[in-house]
Amino acid sequence: MRRAAVIVAAAAALAFPPATGAEPPRAGIVIPSTKPGTPLLQLGYQLYAGNCSSCHGSLGEGVAPRGRAAGSGDVRAAGPPLRGVGALAADFYLRTGYMPLATPQTQPRRTRVLFSARELAALVAYVASLGNGPAIPQPRPGSVAGGQRLFTEHCAGCHQVVAQGGYLTGAVAPPLAPDSATQIAEAVRIGPYLMPRFSERTISNRQLDSIVAYVRAVDRAPNPGGWGIGRLGPVPEGIVAWLIAGVALAGCCLVFGRRRAAR
Repeated sequence: MRRAAVIVAAAAALAFPPATGAEPPRAGIVIPSTKPGTPLLQLGYQLYAGNCSSCHGSLGEGVAPRGRAAGSGDVRAAGPPLRGVGALAADFYLRTGYMPLATPQTQPRRTRVLFSARELAALVAYVASLGNGPAIPQPRPGSVAGGQRLFTEHCAGCHQVVAQGGYLTGAVAPPLAPDSATQIAEAVRIGPYLMPRFSERTISNRQLDSIVAYVRAVDRAPNPGGWGIGRLGPVPEGIVAWLIAGVALAGCCLVFGRRRAAR
C-alpha cells in the first residue's frame, strides 16, 4: 500500500512539475505571478484582489460585518470603503505595516512591511484609482518652535510632549520616532484608528510642516546628561537618580558594616 502511494506521488510530480524560478510567497500575503514589465495598475489590481478585497470589497466598496462586531476604531465594517481615500491613506497604512491587518477587531500597529517597493507603489496607485482623493503630502521645512506649540496643543495629550507615545482607554498612542516626515503628515490628515482627523481648516499645511519639523527635531535631539530615560521629564529622572543613589548608599553601608564587624 505504501509502495503504491509512493508511485502515485512520483507520477503526480512528473505530471505537474514545479514552475522554474518560482519562489514561495512571503508570509502573510499573496504575490501574483506576473510577467516583467506588467503595468503598475494591473499589478496593483492583482495584489489588491489577493490581499485586500476580502475586507475592503472587490471594488473598494467595503465589507459589512457579520453580527455586531465592530471593526478597528469602531468602524462598522469588516473593512471600510476605500473609494475616495486617494493615495494618501493607502501609502500610510501600507508603508507603516499597519496593513494588511490580521483581524478587523485589532488596533493596527507598526510592523514589518511585507511588500516590495514596486508592489507598494502598485497598490497605492490602484487604491488611488478607485476614486478622487488626496495625494501623498510633501512636508517642507517648518518652524520647530511653532511646531512645539502646535504639537503641545493638539497631540501631546496622547503622544506626550516628546512624542514618545502613551496608553489610552482601549488603545495605544504609538511613539512617533519611527515615522518619516511624510508618514507624520499623513497621520495628521487621516486620523488612523482612534486619532482625530485634522483637516486643513484646523491645521494648515504650513502649521503641519512645523509639527513635522518639531517631531523630527525631538527625535534627533541629543542627551547632554547621557542617559535620556525616554525624555519623560525631571520627575522620572529624579526617581531613577534617587533609586541609584539609594542602592549605592545601601551597598556602602553593608561594606563598612562588615569591615567594622570584622575588627
